[in-house]
Amino acid sequence: MSLLSVRDLTVKFSNRTGALTALNGISFDLARGERLGIVGESGAGKSITGFALMNLLSQPGFIDGGQILFEGEDVTQMSKKQVRDMRGNRMAMIFQDPMVTLNPVLTIGQQMVETLRAHRKLSFEEARQIALVKLKEVYIPSPVERFEQYPHELSGGMRQRIIIAMALLLDPKLIIADEPTTALDVTIQADIMELLLEMCQSNQVGLILITHDLGVVSQVTERTMVMYAGRIIENGPTRSIINDPQHPYTQGLISALPQQTQPGQRLKQIPGVMPTLSDMPSGCPFHPRCDHATETCKSQVPDISQSGESFVACHEVHRLQKELASEAAQ
Repeated sequence: MSLLSVRDLTVKFSNRTGALTALNGISFDLARGERLGIVGESGAGKSITGFALMNLLSQPGFIDGGQILFEGEDVTQMSKKQVRDMRGNRMAMIFQDPMVTLNPVLTIGQQMVETLRAHRKLSFEEARQIALVKLKEVYIPSPVERFEQYPHELSGGMRQRIIIAMALLLDPKLIIADEPTTALDVTIQADIMELLLEMCQSNQVGLILITHDLGVVSQVTERTMVMYAGRIIENGPTRSIINDPQHPYTQGLISALPQQTQPGQRLKQIPGVMPTLSDMPSGCPFHPRCDHATETCKSQVPDISQSGESFVACHEVHRLQKELASEAAQ
């Protein structure tokens, strides 16, 4: 049985005229201990997916349909108590900004102990010892001293290590990391991602890494899911998607990476912008930005089909791959 199985998940946001669809029938699975990357531009639905999995959507957002089966239990049907027991305990989330996540008026130790005692029957000293062990695991120097400090007394990288330690406090089966290195400089980003990877591997924890950075995805994840306008448009092994992208959008993302351009040349970019929820195009949502779009693309939403090692939602993918193979053979 998969650790996580998502089926036809639809998320909407209410407005004055009805509801706008933010996630449109997405489906995927995550095995125990597997590391999955979710990539795409801003507005693709990546973070909404993470919030929906944790049942953290607040009004006007709501889950309109589908299933989120976590260890065989449907998260969408859980009571409030069941959801509270699941969050932090069996499924944890690392947010973008640690200063927003951490309570500024409580010490690091108070927050870690409070988290532990909310889910376990522990004395203060027992919780303290577990917290100190976790701080050591994420290579926090002088953990006893850090335990007594407030968030503002720590650097950005240190705070993010604290967040990872807190996510691991209760030995969850799954961690959802939403852009965990956005607010950090490049050298600290690499350290944090290396730490997160090490923690997941050593504890056999499943990881969903939400990011726009394909470089990070290539280093950390085993499988990658590319999202566009609330839909999954490509899903496959990370190495395959990086080295042999099938969907024109994925190809555009790879081509836009700085390392794909010669020094002194203008960076490549995908023309146009992500459509808004209130102005979603008919057919394939990517067709207004796609050089290969046909009349079919403009009128019909593509089904998922296999191409190479990936599963792709594109009407023209097989034709394009035949053309590429023909060009390579000449």
